[in-house]
Amino acid sequence: MSNKKLTLHLDFRSGLPIYTQVVDQIQSQLANGILQPGDQLPTVRALAEELRVNFNTIARAYRLLDEARIISTQQGRGTFITEKPPPEVNEQLRQASLQALTERFINEALRLGFAKGEIGQMVRDQLRVWNEAQNETSK
Repeated sequence: MSNKKLTLHLDFRSGLPIYTQVVDQIQSQLANGILQPGDQLPTVRALAEELRVNFNTIARAYRLLDEARIISTQQGRGTFITEKPPPEVNEQLRQASLQALTERFINEALRLGFAKGEIGQMVRDQLRVWNEAQNETSK
């Protein structure tokens, strides 16, 4: 059981509630193997202080994660990542993480004044460039 340093990056201008960003990022880190079952998370108070957000914001995020059975808070011991979810739940977490990441990207691009068409074209172009680079490295 490790006590990893949880790394969260909040965007206060994204329009996405902070508690949702916390939930999404913890789910993403679990789905991608950064967080493992048994890893201890910071206390609500410690994480709120570190992120400089309201205690209730983190409490809400932890409550949602607890209801989804992603974390478990044990009185007097701390908050821990629960056992690894079954493959179908893990895939749902991965998809939710990708969706949240995509929404943040689109919202930020729109906030910066890019048109929807420009955003879509840039994503297609970048995927093409990435695919070409992958093909080159596999030769």
